[in-house]
Amino acid sequence: MGMLAYMQRTTVKLPDDLDARLRHEAERRGITVSQLTREAIETHLGATGPRRRLLAAGAGASGRDDISERIEELLRADAASKTVMRRPARKATPPSH
Repeated sequence: MGMLAYMQRTTVKLPDDLDARLRHEAERRGITVSQLTREAIETHLGATGPRRRLLAAGAGASGRDDISERIEELLRADAASKTVMRRPARKATPPSH
């Protein structure tokens, strides 16, 4: 936390719905609201300095640690739960002369 010595504290007033979305997203990513706020501001204003971020990192985080081991099972279950609508096969018609 030595990094906090170089940061300014800023108060931002947010509507309740935006505050809820911010907190939900921070929790989903497993980061603090402050970190998410800094990332959003850097993204909006353009990051300065040599740091580069993979903004999509963690976007698919499910909180489960067995997904890669169970991928085939999960894909089969997902496919079985969906109804696929197909067009009836067209009959082959002989070429007209």
